[in-house]
Amino acid sequence: MRFDSERRHRSRFGRRELLKVGAVGAVSVLGGLSGNKSSLSDERPKEEIRKPKHRVIDIHCHPRWIGYNGARVIENMDAAGIERAWLLSWEIPEREMDTSYYSTLNPTGVGITFRDVLDVAERYPDRFIPGTTVDPRDPHAHARLKAAVDIHRVRVFGEFKLRMRYDDPDAIRLFHYCGELGLPVIFHLDVTSPRQGVPSTRQWWYGGGLENMEAPLRLCPNTHFLGHAPGFWREISADADQEPLAYPKGKPIVGRGRLLQFLDKFPNLHCDLSASSGHTALARDLEFSRKFLIDYQDRMFFGRDQFSNELYDLLISLSLPEAVLAKILGGNALRLVPR
Repeated sequence: MRFDSERRHRSRFGRRELLKVGAVGAVSVLGGLSGNKSSLSDERPKEEIRKPKHRVIDIHCHPRWIGYNGARVIENMDAAGIERAWLLSWEIPEREMDTSYYSTLNPTGVGITFRDVLDVAERYPDRFIPGTTVDPRDPHAHARLKAAVDIHRVRVFGEFKLRMRYDDPDAIRLFHYCGELGLPVIFHLDVTSPRQGVPSTRQWWYGGGLENMEAPLRLCPNTHFLGHAPGFWREISADADQEPLAYPKGKPIVGRGRLLQFLDKFPNLHCDLSASSGHTALARDLEFSRKFLIDYQDRMFFGRDQFSNELYDLLISLSLPEAVLAKILGGNALRLVPR
């Protein structure tokens, strides 16, 4: 989960127009319309509206986030051609929440509450798959999660984002239980800087580094993990330990980062492509990213964590094989969490 105020003002030129002009022309079209403020919901002649070629599932959506209530989320999904979304909570003690989030969250609670997920998902049951988390430090965590599955049909554990190392024994035990319940785990990583050093100031870290996911991935082989956020995506490059920026924009990918090594070693690790973190990682080196998406096509999951079409537009611009694109946009999500 990540917020960038600039996204509110970016062009929303999206899926239907890109499908009309074709993948080959997508880059030039986007470049020519970089200043276009028109909305996908603008009225157009019916003959110009085309449905996407592939089923599109957004695996990272939040209720009442960045000012979007349920009705507005549905309107945005319809305009973007998104069939269904995984609707995630963010359960966190207030003392662990970065104060900057108060500008983008529902002020009636802390984080993104499971109550808000249920309220929106129950209004639109055909469009959302509910997800939630529990704090593994809570002695009642397993019982609460089982109740969420049994009573409210929760099918995703996410977004898991806490100021604790994810190789903590209580976290590993909870991850293992998610595998028993058939819940994929979406985890958020934010690291401290300098990496592998002593932070000079208090920082909002979550989970630790990717290295802290090695034990959960190894000890919970039946649990599917989807990595997300800057602390995860920075590891696409082998120079991550030397990189001072959370979002290293425009910097070529160096070698094979720990992320690729983990993907090779752990078949239960997958990639959540959502937010600035995923988009920035893919946009750094387009030639590398095209090969990366093809090589790991069964492990890539389309998500937004926002309400723009920038990730879809980037994927189209890469001219991926149709079979690969179909998996990333929805096929992999439907395989992991069937309708």
